[in-house]
Amino acid sequence: MANEKFLYKPFERKFNDLYFCYCGYEACAPLHSFGPAVRPNYLIHFVMDGKGIFNIESSTYQLSAGEGFIIEPGKQTFYQADAREPWTYFWIGFDGTLAEDILSKMGLGHSHLTFRCENGTEMRDIVFDMLKYNRANDADELMIESLLFKLFSSLMSGIAIGMPGTVKGNEYVRKAIEFIQNNYARQIHVKDVADYVNINRGYLYSLFKSEMNMSPQEYLSNLRLTRAAELLNTTNYSVEVIATSNGYGDPVVFTKAFKKMHGVSPSKYRQRTVENSRKSLLD
Repeated sequence: MANEKFLYKPFERKFNDLYFCYCGYEACAPLHSFGPAVRPNYLIHFVMDGKGIFNIESSTYQLSAGEGFIIEPGKQTFYQADAREPWTYFWIGFDGTLAEDILSKMGLGHSHLTFRCENGTEMRDIVFDMLKYNRANDADELMIESLLFKLFSSLMSGIAIGMPGTVKGNEYVRKAIEFIQNNYARQIHVKDVADYVNINRGYLYSLFKSEMNMSPQEYLSNLRLTRAAELLNTTNYSVEVIATSNGYGDPVVFTKAFKKMHGVSPSKYRQRTVENSRKSLLD
């Protein structure tokens, strides 16, 4: 089984009430993370093996096999695999006028963003079936939509009332994250963050490592570079404009940091995204 599989359907939507956006499966490397990022649609992750953390606003959830989490549109989140037992999970992105209501019927959404479910294997197999229907035609799209409803039926019948435990976020970390999220586009530094919450840099560092498994600088850089990747995928802005709009005064420094995180330069990242979208349509 491959470490990662994914499917993205970029063509015109034929449904409005509930529709598929993308899905995937990944066996993550230790400390593999995503975000901080904001999604335009709903997204469910379900853990099949290992463990990790899911952070939203001031709450951090610790999840393991048999548990999952919901990401709502417009909410900034961060999640990371454990260093010793990195998780393997699948995900399904969806949206539509009925999405919120369906989640609500299962007791999910808003303040209830994590869950347990005994039908994880069945749901994973449904996602694997989705991955087979990757052609840009009506037959495949209808099959994908039917499998999406089947997945929700499986989730609804197997969901548990009990929720994974939450770790209360440190107040200094919460305020620091809020400051970073509101000011990452400016050329701020960790010292500015520490000054804002009125503690020294060393103490802020230790709090971040304890709560987030990363340093304040790593959090700031991840936020900027994740946002930059989103702009590369969704806009025609130049690399220079994207660098400036994400707090980098020097495009060369931005390109070096981006390549370190993503393995390719910003321009090649954009080119690869376009090629992958075309390939998805042609497969």
